[in-house]
Amino acid sequence: MNEEFPGTGSENETKMNVFIIGVGLIGGSFALDIKAAEKQAVISGIDASEDHLEKALELHIIDKKANLDMLGQADVVIVAIPVNAMLQLLPEVLDRVHDNALVMDTGSTKALICETVAHHPKRRNFLATHPVSGTEFSGPEAAHHGLYQHKTNIICEVEKTTFKLQECGLQLFNNLGMRIRYMDPESHDKHIAYVSHLSHISSFMLGKTVMEKEKNERDIFDLAGSGFESTVRLAKSSPAMWTPIFEQNKANVIETLEEYIVNLQQFKKLMLQHNFEAIYNEMESTNKIKDILNGIVTKTS
Repeated sequence: MNEEFPGTGSENETKMNVFIIGVGLIGGSFALDIKAAEKQAVISGIDASEDHLEKALELHIIDKKANLDMLGQADVVIVAIPVNAMLQLLPEVLDRVHDNALVMDTGSTKALICETVAHHPKRRNFLATHPVSGTEFSGPEAAHHGLYQHKTNIICEVEKTTFKLQECGLQLFNNLGMRIRYMDPESHDKHIAYVSHLSHISSFMLGKTVMEKEKNERDIFDLAGSGFESTVRLAKSSPAMWTPIFEQNKANVIETLEEYIVNLQQFKKLMLQHNFEAIYNEMESTNKIKDILNGIVTKTS
């Protein structure tokens, strides 16, 4: 793949310099999979936390530490930091990279990010992406191989990225086993509010409700089954990452919450009416979601 990345000089012609900004779960997993798929890749890490960089070195996630002043050496830059910090950093990253470098983000929101770089002189170097993958854990220790295998990567405004760099990005994603979906930023933010952002809010609030009701944590531990554990799993996610996501996608998140609250109120109403036949029908109708999810699994297997 290094033929696709001409680099900045003769010494770069036999290697691909990849800079990961944010060496936690998302960035660290990209680093591990790129190292496995691209043998000529040299991974440099940039992170606000020196501890994260040291841990990423120790775990062989990155090959060396770097800083923003070194971005002129980069052939690929993956920015995997909270979306609020991304708004501030992306223009500076584009300022610093050379004309043939590919810059990608991994943000869970897209409209505001795309708007932020819309008029940047190097907008053509930027590919707006959202790899729909992750876990509830964070930090370099959470990074692992294969996180993106068979996962969807949503790309927005691909036509605004220069064609050669589009090809480079798509080849990289293909080498990591990802599926590609193209969307405009506004549609992305609307749809992801339902399938991702609402799920996290539901999980956080379920955890909050149970913790407030069950003051004795031993009761929660003893009585919690797999259903509760799987439903509340996302409540372990990083507030530092998710608060900015909710803020940037506020309008869509509120819309999804309003619809969700209506359904909860309707369920409560049926309970008060002792109308369990209607409750049964509601649940049976909702069971159809398993066919949708099974279709997703089939497509990715």
